[in-house]
Amino acid sequence: APAVHGIDKYLYDMRLSEETLQEVSQRFGKEMEKGLGADTNPTASVKMLPTFVRSTPDGTEDGDFLALDLGGTNFRVLRVKVSDNGLQKVEMENQIYAIPEELMRGSGVQLFDHIAECLANFLDKLNIKDKKLPLGFTFSFPCHQTKLDESILVTWTKGFKCSSVEGKDVVSMLRKSIKKRGDFDIDIVAVVNDTVGTMMTCGYDDHNCEVGLIVGTGTNACYMEEMRHIDLVEGDEGRMCINMEWGAFGDDGVLKDIRTEFDHEIDMGSLNPGKQLFEKMISGMYMGELVRLILVKMAKEGLLFGGRLTPDLLTTGHFETRYISAIEKEKEGLQKAHEILTKLGLEPSHEDCVATLRICQIVSTRSANLCGATLAAVLRRIKDNKGVERLRSTVGVDGLPFTVVSPPPQVPHHHCPGLCSLFRQWLGCAPASWLGALDLPGSGANLSITFLPAPDVFHSQPRRGFWSFPRSREESDQLRAMLRMGSLGSLSGPLLMALPWLSEKGDFLALDLGGTNFRVLLVRVRNGMRRGVEMHNKIYSIPVEIMQGTGEELFDHIVHCISDFLEYMGMKGVSLPLGFTFSFPCQQTSLDEGILLKWTKGFKATGCEGEDVVNLLKEAIHRREEFDLDVVAVVNDTVGTMMTCGYEDPYCEVGLIVGTGSNACYMEEMRNVELVEGEEGRMCINMEWGAFGDNGCLDDIRTEFDLAVDELSLNPGKQRFEKMISGMYLGEIVRNILIDFTKRGLLFRGRISERLKTRGIFETKFLSQIESDCLALLQVRSILQHLGLESTCDDSIIVKEVCAVVARRAAQLCGAGMAAVVDKIRENRGLDFLKVTVGVDGTLYKLHPHFSTVMHETVKQLSPKCEVTFLQSEDGSGKGAALITAVACRIREAGQR
Repeated sequence: APAVHGIDKYLYDMRLSEETLQEVSQRFGKEMEKGLGADTNPTASVKMLPTFVRSTPDGTEDGDFLALDLGGTNFRVLRVKVSDNGLQKVEMENQIYAIPEELMRGSGVQLFDHIAECLANFLDKLNIKDKKLPLGFTFSFPCHQTKLDESILVTWTKGFKCSSVEGKDVVSMLRKSIKKRGDFDIDIVAVVNDTVGTMMTCGYDDHNCEVGLIVGTGTNACYMEEMRHIDLVEGDEGRMCINMEWGAFGDDGVLKDIRTEFDHEIDMGSLNPGKQLFEKMISGMYMGELVRLILVKMAKEGLLFGGRLTPDLLTTGHFETRYISAIEKEKEGLQKAHEILTKLGLEPSHEDCVATLRICQIVSTRSANLCGATLAAVLRRIKDNKGVERLRSTVGVDGLPFTVVSPPPQVPHHHCPGLCSLFRQWLGCAPASWLGALDLPGSGANLSITFLPAPDVFHSQPRRGFWSFPRSREESDQLRAMLRMGSLGSLSGPLLMALPWLSEKGDFLALDLGGTNFRVLLVRVRNGMRRGVEMHNKIYSIPVEIMQGTGEELFDHIVHCISDFLEYMGMKGVSLPLGFTFSFPCQQTSLDEGILLKWTKGFKATGCEGEDVVNLLKEAIHRREEFDLDVVAVVNDTVGTMMTCGYEDPYCEVGLIVGTGSNACYMEEMRNVELVEGEEGRMCINMEWGAFGDNGCLDDIRTEFDLAVDELSLNPGKQRFEKMISGMYLGEIVRNILIDFTKRGLLFRGRISERLKTRGIFETKFLSQIESDCLALLQVRSILQHLGLESTCDDSIIVKEVCAVVARRAAQLCGAGMAAVVDKIRENRGLDFLKVTVGVDGTLYKLHPHFSTVMHETVKQLSPKCEVTFLQSEDGSGKGAALITAVACRIREAGQR
């Protein structure tokens, strides 16, 4: 079976580049224009149908309504009680009724008589047959509307073929069937499709919701368009919802360059060849079939399953779309692939399962990308219509995993992350929020009756402080300029050094001390044809009583652990050079001397501050009298990280840590380092950049939440930059914002739980978890529940937004700092363009789903004359300490010669 890269090559045409997706997005924008124009609409494939829904709810809706939701082989009747009285509440009762197959293919009169009978049954059950309630009708088939309560069916889809309905008003047909019965009466006020219903349902929760999206068995979208752009309806004032019927995008050939042989095969075998071509590339009805066709073709070519085919694999529809969701699950995916392929009569090898997983990923990613490209065009149009620089928009979604009701089995579970990341790339606006529709679209049909504008906590006065985080180019430029001025003033001490060459070799010990655990490492550096680094290490703990005892006790404990490690490696009698990664603020005057300025991270060992830690270590080695070590270098973790990555990439001249704390180092020209004599060569500067802003230069961008976190920290007024960007503080910033919002009545019904009042209770890891899945609102709720908070869907959305903004600001600030560093290196060397690599370590950078991307984008935006590559350090700073020792030994030997 082919390896994963073989699959990628085989399915090359299904992997769409960003440029191609940009092009698709542009094409869709043109199709929207075409559909809206009176002259061009008749030939437009994307019909852009006006719905006569002119506004979204505002939360003051009140009353008792009925809804009818018809869009498949089952339909629902709902009674929805909407009450305002300050507590915006929706109560629902509903009943599902089946439509027998013979009625789906019978006459229109029979179909609507059956619907009227089910309505009567429902009203009987609730004992409300005598009430004349307003009814909203969700009718999810392509319709031409001339007003809100009139909808002419253009064409049946989804297996319906009832005679004498196409070209007729479905509202009139339903009214006739009800009148014929004579046992009840209702007022049909509005007819909408499911996308509009979804937008209205979500619009009741969030006034920013002006787009509805369905991606399930089929796909479609709607959005609020300015009346002045809708040629098909008279009037220029206000807005109207447009049902796009976007599944037909490409029916006129505009997607022919990206449709593959598999798409053609799917289309030819469908009930409506040549129609709904876009829908056939992205929706749940077709994705499983796409994967099946690929598997069949590859098996026929002997690339899968040993060339074997089975009747099940050859049967249309036997590879269901829900299988893709199962196979793409992180932990049990390959096992699921094995089960599913076995169920299809195959005997898959491990390679077959890996290949199937990759095929599923490629098909689902393309689907998400295409959906994202078109939706990006819609949001871009809304942004342009409003003439704003930044758009805040919510997309109401159904047919996706986040629904309170279980999603139907065909629903693809992969779209959301792909879509969200694409919006960030393609729109000049804030990322769209995602609000999962909390019910099927029927309930939205009622809410469209009351079309009024909605209130929004996001734009109320208290939120302005929340948005005072820097997010404009100007603010970032200002920050960058300040950091550039302060970068040399924030040195804790210089460190003379060269970067690794290819000639280092030998055995070196490293000691990596920076927290309650420390590591002892043996690093074997080889050069020549088999150049590489072999590492052995052991982790030792430091008991609290030793961390807070005397310096002698601490260093005796460290030497005892070194002794244990040498015995473990069978090297007790060998004298080796040692590199010491010591991640506390130090003043250095040479490579093998580090004066501890101040303990941090819970250490309080006496007799160490103001002392040379290398001497303290050497004295402890002499006290033990078991072995001798040559302590060649002492460095901090940023320098160790830079050296580790420098061994892999000769362009690496910057080290960055973004974890619990944050710091950076870089190679500075000696002529600029006034604290050290000499003009030749370069020296690594440990910037200790966490203290940037301690002189007040960041006060204009610090918020009330930053001030609160700083005041209650162990070191008020110190490490201000670090407190805005590092993992130790981000959760605490979020907690302070949540408390503020709750006090203002914007969250948790104004009730603050005792747990939320506890400092440190909102861990930074929650930010990563909350942002790891684009629709993880249920996950947000469970985290909030853990904090003793009963949250609504609205609460979860706001909390998710808060986490996103806090993490994004941290990444942007970190990126602005890094941009200043790389630009300084470029200017130092008088270059028009600099290619440089940054070695990075730290849990926030590695584990947060978006931090690294935002940081990289910020650096790219602020330093356009630098090509910056970020290389993640896999082996930590201990390996770096050993490499520094190797470099120092090489330089020392060269000097002796």
